[in-house]
Amino acid sequence: MNPYILATLLFGLGLGTTITFASSHWLLAWMGLEMNTLAIIPIMAHLHHPRAVEATTKYFLTQATAAAMLLFASTTNAWLTGQWDIQQMSHPLPVTMITLALALKIGLAPVHSWLPEVLQGLDLTTGLILSTWQKLAPFALLLQICPTNSTLLTMLGLTSTLVGGWGGLNQTQLRKILAYSSIAHLGWMILILQFSPSLTLLALFTYLIMTFSTFLVFKLNKSTNINALAISWAKATALTSLTPLILLSLGGLPPLTGFMPKWLILQELIKQELPATATLAALTALLSLYFYLRLSYAMTLTMSPNNLTGTTPWRLPSAQLTLPLALTTTSTLTLLPLTPAITAALNL
Repeated sequence: MNPYILATLLFGLGLGTTITFASSHWLLAWMGLEMNTLAIIPIMAHLHHPRAVEATTKYFLTQATAAAMLLFASTTNAWLTGQWDIQQMSHPLPVTMITLALALKIGLAPVHSWLPEVLQGLDLTTGLILSTWQKLAPFALLLQICPTNSTLLTMLGLTSTLVGGWGGLNQTQLRKILAYSSIAHLGWMILILQFSPSLTLLALFTYLIMTFSTFLVFKLNKSTNINALAISWAKATALTSLTPLILLSLGGLPPLTGFMPKWLILQELIKQELPATATLAALTALLSLYFYLRLSYAMTLTMSPNNLTGTTPWRLPSAQLTLPLALTTTSTLTLLPLTPAITAALNL
């Protein structure tokens, strides 16, 4: 793609998210989300591969549906209450509709079916943008309306953690596994949103760091399925020993960074006298942990000639910058000791 066109599209992507961040009026927020969607569509389809075009079409249709639903809900809110202000949402009907529209936008279960299919059709860089940056604007709106319908949010959260764990069990494609991982992490964030928005932000921040490092590792190895991952030890030996730790951090094992948000969320749920919800969420995390362990096993414990069938890759030097990978990997593995400082800063 022409660098000038790419720069314009990325600027549009950033501007759309910033407009949604800064808006207090529903029409402006909707406009920011639309700009965001329209800017990423050419980036998704730039490979001109049938799968990429199919993924782009699916993404466009789901995002257009969610945006139309959001606009309808905000108009209904203005009709019922006379308010266009995002933070003045008082009527339960538009709040529920907007929550569901934003759930469709970010890919929460049970409206998640588009996310694995879309992510599978994209290259890893665009998949990274879709899994990280595209979640920010809808989350900003969710944090602003802070829905009080606790049953809806708890059901969305638990369903997402369950589907995210269950769906990834049988996958061999890394992008689909990362999509289900994303659904599970978003479920944890939504689960705690009504009780502690700052904890949702912390969970989102750690999810962004961990997903960023995982995508960069797969991009450096040029791996898109488990077979390619199993023979990546020949390319980057040091990275092969670190990757299982990154995956286990995504799974939420101590003493890695990924344990911090899960630990604090379970603690908060128990404080709110929801031990059954906390137990269910912890059990669904085991499902996710299984497929991260499966990837770790394939990558480090199956060595030639006992590994999965695959051709040995060419050992060509990668042109990818390693500084972002180094920074995000360090953050993914070592931030747990900062938990007391973070909880103090966020008043948790």
